[in-house]
Amino acid sequence: MRSRLVKAIFLGFLTGIVGVVISPFHFALNIEENAGLGLLFKRRGARQAPSDVVVVSIDRESSENLDLPDNPDKWPRSFHARLTENLAREGAEVIAFDVHFIEPRSTEDDNLFAEAIREARNVVLAEPLKAKEVPSSDTGGSQTGVHSIVKIVKPIDLFSRPAVATAPFPLPRIPFKVNQYWIFQTGAGDSPTLPVVAFQLFALQIYEDFIQLLEKVSPNHAVKLPGDRTSAIETIGVKRLMRDIREIFESEPAIAERMLEELEHSEPLSADMKKYRLLKSLIKMYGGANSRYINYYGPPRTIITIPYHQALELRDGAAGDKQIDLKGKAVFVGLSEILLADRKDSFYTVFSQANGIFISGVEIAATAFSNLMEDMPVKPIGLRYFMLIILLWGILTGIFCRLSHIVVAALGAVGLSVLYLLAAEYQFKTNDTWYPIVIPLFIQTPLAFFGAVVWNYIDTNKERQKIRKAFEYHLPKHVVDQLAKDIAHIETGSQVVYGICLTTDAEHYTTLSETMDPMELANFMNRYYEAIFKPTRQHGGAVSDIIGDSMMALWVASRPENSLMDKACFAALDIQKAMKQFNESSGAVQLNTRVGINSGQILLGHIGAIDHYEYRPVGDIVNTASRIEGLNKHLGTRVLVSEEVIHQLDSVLTREVGQFRLKGKAKPITIYELMCRIEESDEKQRGFCEIFAEAMGAFRRQSWDEATEKFHQCIENLGEDGPSRFYIRLCEQYRQTPPEEPWDGVVHMEKK
Repeated sequence: MRSRLVKAIFLGFLTGIVGVVISPFHFALNIEENAGLGLLFKRRGARQAPSDVVVVSIDRESSENLDLPDNPDKWPRSFHARLTENLAREGAEVIAFDVHFIEPRSTEDDNLFAEAIREARNVVLAEPLKAKEVPSSDTGGSQTGVHSIVKIVKPIDLFSRPAVATAPFPLPRIPFKVNQYWIFQTGAGDSPTLPVVAFQLFALQIYEDFIQLLEKVSPNHAVKLPGDRTSAIETIGVKRLMRDIREIFESEPAIAERMLEELEHSEPLSADMKKYRLLKSLIKMYGGANSRYINYYGPPRTIITIPYHQALELRDGAAGDKQIDLKGKAVFVGLSEILLADRKDSFYTVFSQANGIFISGVEIAATAFSNLMEDMPVKPIGLRYFMLIILLWGILTGIFCRLSHIVVAALGAVGLSVLYLLAAEYQFKTNDTWYPIVIPLFIQTPLAFFGAVVWNYIDTNKERQKIRKAFEYHLPKHVVDQLAKDIAHIETGSQVVYGICLTTDAEHYTTLSETMDPMELANFMNRYYEAIFKPTRQHGGAVSDIIGDSMMALWVASRPENSLMDKACFAALDIQKAMKQFNESSGAVQLNTRVGINSGQILLGHIGAIDHYEYRPVGDIVNTASRIEGLNKHLGTRVLVSEEVIHQLDSVLTREVGQFRLKGKAKPITIYELMCRIEESDEKQRGFCEIFAEAMGAFRRQSWDEATEKFHQCIENLGEDGPSRFYIRLCEQYRQTPPEEPWDGVVHMEKK
């Protein structure tokens, strides 16, 4: 028990360490992010988006209502001017256009839009990013490759000058899943991104409170910033203000933590939850990581969405009979459809579906803004806790699976995984904390379970080896294998299987035994058996029995298999080759071996009574194989097989030597002689087999003279041939005493 516990602890730590080791790798992080985080989102489902964010959707519905082209790039900018005027008049706090205005169009329309932007004083325009490749060279001036540089393309000056800010919002296209967004785009001059700029503009309402907090924790840094929001916007602009604040937080990372502590202790600020949340999120935005995970609210249109044509009709908080309140809200304008897969602004997210339902870039920007406003991004647990959870989970599952029975281990592993998933889901639902899913549940748990299964198998196999070692001295190898798997075999007795039985017999063994003393004979026979055992075992045969000069070998399967028949035939042919070498090395003592092979159903079991049992095969095929082997003496052959053995076998050259009713058998059996492997045969042998087949045909037609002539022809072609001599004598006998009619061509053998 102690040894088992030690092994369980070892497996547990091994599983935990494997999880810890693979966790930092890029592929593991990608799987965890795409599959694990995606699973948590789907388990949580959609949740209500904040009402302070609205998307104005440029969509087909609006194209049809306004009688405009389906391509929004071709819409007259006078419509954007009307929209901006409406949104500003309705009290929108921030207006962000996720639309690219990088080329001039109609002068009149462009001027109208520019004037609307100037009057609104709260419009943020998107900046597209373009990658540009420039050649690089070494110090000698030789070109060594290219560098990719990301370049920001600003809207035309007519629009960018009156806009409160312009900002990029880069997102990866299909097949990459959008899980994160940049706070500051590091590849584009550390520019703050569109939702971040919009949030800072929205949060200017608490700018003075932010400066007061900064003054309390770092007066030296606070004096570097404008004292009020009006001067901040008019003197340096939103983007410059954001870069300055970021530089302060980067120069002294502890500022963010101290400002959050000061915020917690400030009763006036804590009392106003909206102001408190905005300040807290703003501090974390500047003091946190440069990228954040997007906390999606659900599928497309989960965020409040107004079609573009309805937004144009807004008057006093209503569009027709529909009430739409935009006062104090952030409005994002851009391409937004339910089915976006065929549009250029579609992005693959956790809520994307195979039927083409994707989320648009403007809705992702609005989602990022909402996360900032609510201070509710997806929060991965820290690296230290991540590694600790991975390690502890591996230890737990490894120990449990190793100590439990395989069924209990499987059920327990599933149960523990479900509990872990429910706990991770609860944390994700309640506080947006992201715990690892894929590595513990889909890598470590299977590793622990299958590791325990393999280890248990190794231990069990060691026990079987001990059983094998004890039994191999007394039983065939395949029987020992069965007993090692199930010791009950030794008590339950027998089983019916399909078997191929090969029997051998040595010529003149009786005479040989009379000429040798027992020790000399034993040594000689040991070498003889070594010679015939080797090819038998090389071809997968199991030596079942030896008596005197005879050997019986078996090939066993649950059903007939050509591969087993091949092996038995090859073993018989190789036994003849082995005996040739044996006799060459034995000097004057020669011992030729005859082989008979038969196949069919046999019973393998312990045969005996009282206190003596032997494991052996029982069945007609065993007796028949012995009779077939004995037939070699009458035909002058070395290897004979039954028709069942060579049925559908094309790997050996054979010839049919006739149908025989063997001694003691009621039914006739067709017998073939194994000549050689098919690749070793030549034209002469194949021609000989054809002539012999013709002779056998004449014999069966009772054409004794023709048959005799053909058999003599076989002897002339091949040399001395036992079966031909046998049938010549039989033809002479039948010529004098014809067989009784009706005659079926079967030869009756009266002797073994």
